[in-house]
Amino acid sequence: MDRLIYTAMTGASQVLQQQATVTENLANANTNGFRAALDSFRAVPLKGDSLPTRTFVVDASVGSDFSSAGLQPTGRPLDVGIQGNGWLVVQGPDGKEGYTRNGSLQVTPNGILQTRNGMNVVGESGPITLPPDTEVTIAKDGTISTVPSGANASQVVVVGRLKLVNPPERQLDRGADGLFRSKGGTAPVDENVQVVQGSLEGSNVNTVEMMVSMISLSRKFDMQMKMLQTADNNSQKATQLLTVTG
Repeated sequence: MDRLIYTAMTGASQVLQQQATVTENLANANTNGFRAALDSFRAVPLKGDSLPTRTFVVDASVGSDFSSAGLQPTGRPLDVGIQGNGWLVVQGPDGKEGYTRNGSLQVTPNGILQTRNGMNVVGESGPITLPPDTEVTIAKDGTISTVPSGANASQVVVVGRLKLVNPPERQLDRGADGLFRSKGGTAPVDENVQVVQGSLEGSNVNTVEMMVSMISLSRKFDMQMKMLQTADNNSQKATQLLTVTG
């Protein structure tokens, strides 16, 4: 059988993987702080004793699109948007630090500051706990202050500071939990990272671009399937000719 059938098979398989990436991006088009995943194709020569007339198709993951999306005001005190480059540090399901741009926060009944999906927000001294019945103010540098409800402004209490980091983008890996992590270990605090209280960053997914990409990938998949059919037909015709000749 012609090796073309294996080449086309790898192409179709990689197209399906890229379609899954595009589908994930579209599903997160409205997820706050989401960074679009990127993929590309690359050709790998087929090694063997025959002539190098065939290549395999491999999906080369480029990484993520780290371009910033716009900040949208919400007026909610526990919403924080990262201004420019930088990341908010949270404690992932594995207990290790992870980085996110989604600053939609909440407070548990025990007063622990968490993300909307239940991950603890990491401060410079560990998890942040807020006292009950207080009004929260988050400064640009991430400092969290509270004022008892109905009290004077002179009773302001600083309860902690958000840990804000800005590791090099090339050192970041996206995890299955949606968090980014640094290949070089825990990233240090970056004093230049600033947040805006009462705002959230949107997703940087370009919906129109993703839809066009989905159509293009669908056509590529059809092309690979036609190549499989062509290789199968050629094999059948060759077998018939050999049978008649024999």
